[in-house]
Amino acid sequence: MKIQLTLVTFLSTFFAFTQTFTGGSGIISDNQTIDIPLTVNGLSQNSIDTTLFGLETICLNLTHTWDADLTVSIVSPDGTSTTLFSGVGGDGDNFQNTCLDWLSSTNLSSSTAPFTGTFKSPGQFGIVNNGQNPNGTWLLRIQDGYTGDEGNIIDWSLTFGINPAKYFDFKSSNLPIVIINTNGQQILDNPKIVADMGIIYNGIGNRNHITDTKNEYNGKVGIEIRGNYSASLPQKPYAFELIDNNNNSIDSSLIGMPAEHDWLLLANYNDKSFARNEIPYHLFGEMGHYSTKCRLVDVLVNNQYQGIYLLCEQIKRDANRVNISKLDSTETQGINSTGGYIVKVDYWDNSNSWQSNFSPITNPGLDVHFVYYYPKPDVIVQEQKDYIQNYINNFETALYGSNFNDPVNGFRKYIGTTSFIDYFLVNELTRNGDGFKKSRYFYKDKDHLDGTFDKLKAGPVWDFDWAQKDSDGSLTDGSQFMYGNVNEDVHAPGWYIRLLQDTLFANELKCRYNELRQTIFSLNYIHSKIDSIATTVQESQNWHFQTWGNLGVATGSPEVQAPSQTYAEEIQKLKDWYTRRINWLDNNMPGNPYCSFANLSKQDQNEFMIYPNPFSSSLTIQFTSSQNELYTIELLDQFGRILKKEEFKPTNIGNQTYALNQLNLLTKGVYFVRLSNSSSKIIKKVMN
Repeated sequence: MKIQLTLVTFLSTFFAFTQTFTGGSGIISDNQTIDIPLTVNGLSQNSIDTTLFGLETICLNLTHTWDADLTVSIVSPDGTSTTLFSGVGGDGDNFQNTCLDWLSSTNLSSSTAPFTGTFKSPGQFGIVNNGQNPNGTWLLRIQDGYTGDEGNIIDWSLTFGINPAKYFDFKSSNLPIVIINTNGQQILDNPKIVADMGIIYNGIGNRNHITDTKNEYNGKVGIEIRGNYSASLPQKPYAFELIDNNNNSIDSSLIGMPAEHDWLLLANYNDKSFARNEIPYHLFGEMGHYSTKCRLVDVLVNNQYQGIYLLCEQIKRDANRVNISKLDSTETQGINSTGGYIVKVDYWDNSNSWQSNFSPITNPGLDVHFVYYYPKPDVIVQEQKDYIQNYINNFETALYGSNFNDPVNGFRKYIGTTSFIDYFLVNELTRNGDGFKKSRYFYKDKDHLDGTFDKLKAGPVWDFDWAQKDSDGSLTDGSQFMYGNVNEDVHAPGWYIRLLQDTLFANELKCRYNELRQTIFSLNYIHSKIDSIATTVQESQNWHFQTWGNLGVATGSPEVQAPSQTYAEEIQKLKDWYTRRINWLDNNMPGNPYCSFANLSKQDQNEFMIYPNPFSSSLTIQFTSSQNELYTIELLDQFGRILKKEEFKPTNIGNQTYALNQLNLLTKGVYFVRLSNSSSKIIKKVMN
């Protein structure tokens, strides 16, 4: 009886200490940060922890006309700062009697505004239960990151008790770990703030601990929030620049990627597979083009786990990225002004872009804009603007002209068709409508000294987190290159509609697709890539979804199917999607299905000898002639186009040797040499 009485007294003592404290109010102004204080006093417990007694619940009443503008944090008396939520609620209004409790089964980030009730915080506010004395001044810190919408904090409260909030104590991972410390600053959309960053990666098969040496990078960065729609989601994407103590850019290799100073951390809130960007980036690179290199990483910001990110190269001119000539502001005349340039179709304003003289072919009257990317809009000089504008205008004039398919003066004079075909195929494979409308890059290098053009190329590919899923109502199949030729926020040029009216271009497209279907576009290859990514993140995906609470609920881009309830289900859904998509493409890809240069017989391959293979500047052909007649020797590309044609008449019967020279300007790839006379025609494949 004495023991029972002691236990009742003990519990009663703790129940007596369950106490709520209320803070004040204030105005939430555009692009401003406000701190609302709350005083805690009278708690006899002078220490709070995650086991016996600590902070249980945080409640607030807040009005605002665009909830996603807000980042809300608390700061405890000992200075510990922790984010409660950021970017939730989209364009919805208000937080009405909104309480955050560690034990809630409903995550705030997967709910909709106005938020009323009790939710699990995406942030780890249990981190304040760290043994500190709770008596003192607490702050509710509200940062409004955008213009155009304001609000008020009406009141807020803290409740302490015997069910204290716990937190996920991230210690180690199989993934590389990126640790960012902002030293009390808020990461903004603009400008960049200076922060400390370290990267820990101990190599393949070795576990990484947050206490390990920061061996991949350990220094300063300038960091900011990046993106448009993605920046409105709870898991924020970031752009960062490696800098020294004097804020000067420094180049460094990160996790095996070539050294540079501009990098990105792409969030995965809208991609629950963690594969939708990595797969197309990988495929475009395997097709022979520069493509953004990325690594999957775990990220901590101010000691709070933020989930799985893709650490990626930022698209820019660089020898290891888009490898085009540097263009200085003094290079305004002649060949020096011809490159290099990077332009894109994307969100634009009058200061960073120009308007095309042509409307989309299927939507007369709609305006199309091209954005200066390199040189940057505030750096590029007028003569350079004039050059790239005129070049693209000449291309469009040829493309939409009556002789658009003329092999000399039509559209082929201005664009590298191989890059345009491969860009088309990656974005069609992934059903990436945005790839034909926005986040769409093109580049042009400096012309050659012999006066020939270095043509406009398509790429790099970019931004696939809305792709590889069934979105937008019932649109689960169909071509994507038509997407965006409507009254959208960014209008697509619609070039592919016209390009595919050229029979040769369509046949080249089909030929390339058939070739890729035997290799990297095969289902086995793609499914294996998905499985590899799933294996890589198998441990961390649990922590990611525990943090953001968006598995099993509809978040990000709209999807036709119900949300996956497990990560394994999400992976299987993605594999099933690719199976259905490729089946549709096999039956609907434009062009002639027969590619005469893709499949050669052994007999043809062995009729004559050719070397070196691979070749660089010349090829030597050896064959046996049985009569003194005229032979034609042709060099063709993989689509059957004749690049070089010469005639040769042996002076004697027997072994013959002939050389094709001046081949040094050919791009890397597959070629064919065709040897023919009046009675026969044989062909052999070579590589450059």
